[in-house]
Amino acid sequence: MAGAAGGDTIAAVSSGRGGAVAVIRLSGPAAGDVVLALAGRVPEPRRAVLARLRHPDSGEPLDQGLVLWFPAPRSATGEDMAELQIHGGRAVVAAVLGAVLAVPGTRPAQAGEFTRRAFLNGRMDLTEAEGLADLIGAETQAQRRLAFSHAFGHLGQRVEDWRHRLVRAMALVEAGIDFADEDDVPAEARALARPEVEALQRELAQALGDRRGAMVREGALIAIAGLPNAGKSSLINALAARDVAIVSDEPGTTRDLLEVSLDLDGHKVMLVDTAGLREAEGKVEAEGIRRARARIAEADLVLWVHDVAAGPAPDEAPEMEAPAELWLVGNKLDRGAGGESVAGRWAGRSFAVSARSGEGLDVLTRALGGFVTDRTAGGEHPALIRERHRASAAEASAHLGAALAGWEELDDALLAEELRLAARALGRMTGAIGVDDLLDVVFREFCIGK
Repeated sequence: MAGAAGGDTIAAVSSGRGGAVAVIRLSGPAAGDVVLALAGRVPEPRRAVLARLRHPDSGEPLDQGLVLWFPAPRSATGEDMAELQIHGGRAVVAAVLGAVLAVPGTRPAQAGEFTRRAFLNGRMDLTEAEGLADLIGAETQAQRRLAFSHAFGHLGQRVEDWRHRLVRAMALVEAGIDFADEDDVPAEARALARPEVEALQRELAQALGDRRGAMVREGALIAIAGLPNAGKSSLINALAARDVAIVSDEPGTTRDLLEVSLDLDGHKVMLVDTAGLREAEGKVEAEGIRRARARIAEADLVLWVHDVAAGPAPDEAPEMEAPAELWLVGNKLDRGAGGESVAGRWAGRSFAVSARSGEGLDVLTRALGGFVTDRTAGGEHPALIRERHRASAAEASAHLGAALAGWEELDDALLAEELRLAARALGRMTGAIGVDDLLDVVFREFCIGK
């Protein structure tokens, strides 16, 4: 599929700003012309050559740097490519990039265009492109490992294996159509196909039920809830080690959700400060409480903050729609007589802290890190971490379910059609088929030069 992306040549700075070295990438049929015009010669493929770069029109020296040449199809995009590794000063980068764009047939790259061309030329599939975007934006070590797995094809390989197995099963079913006059072939072929379809249905169900990879990518959601003035905002400030929430003795100060991202033991965590749960005294506070309850219902873990200075903690969890994991955090130890372990009907664990002095925070922080580690253990393998992945897998699973439900009643043509639709849904996940409407969505995540 080489050359499928277009006939012009694109160029962009692909390195970060402000470094000592900058990299300008080119891709397209005029890449060799640009190198020849600026460096005077095209080096041997995949060998770095030191060259003095000059403006192609005036001949003015611009910089001295390394030039690399990657002829098609053995390049990242599948097209002729070149890299100019130059000094990273703004004036140098602007001058060299301007000289590159002065060569006829060359234009600035659009966001994600290098990766788009790599996909269109068969150098990567959509899951690899998404993994590359995640790798660039990874904030924690767990996210980096997961993104690396996707960027280098592990999820795509898993999905293509499913699809190829499904195509084989479909071929067995279609054998009944091709050999309809034979007495034994249709029944035997269907019998051979069914165990494979059943196995694929189980594997898809298992993949759809595995949320570990999504938690690694998106972060575990931890909601901080409690009555007004329990110290929820003080606790989120203490855990974040900076002032992210307004702290006040006035009840109802927090009226909207406040979220902060943390790195706990190499895992991303989203802490959410919610409005105090009580009978609202106005429309604004009522809306804040409604949003708080909705976010609590979505959380992976809820920390119920109790003011120990106000008296003993409740014997049981308050009534709210919450996940199985619910921890009690007795706050304001610096004002109260001390924390107590609460059993009763609390589903989780209890902690005693002082958000003001920091007492007990190290124990709580370690416990939070352990919670996320336990929930995401093994979640760095190829997984359905995006809604697009899950939607495609769910569609394929639905067609397999319909095929198995009607295995004895459906004729060969209708059964094969269900399997074909399932295979098509999996093919959309990797971009193997029918993804023109997805390209802008996928490649919008990328920066210019990627």
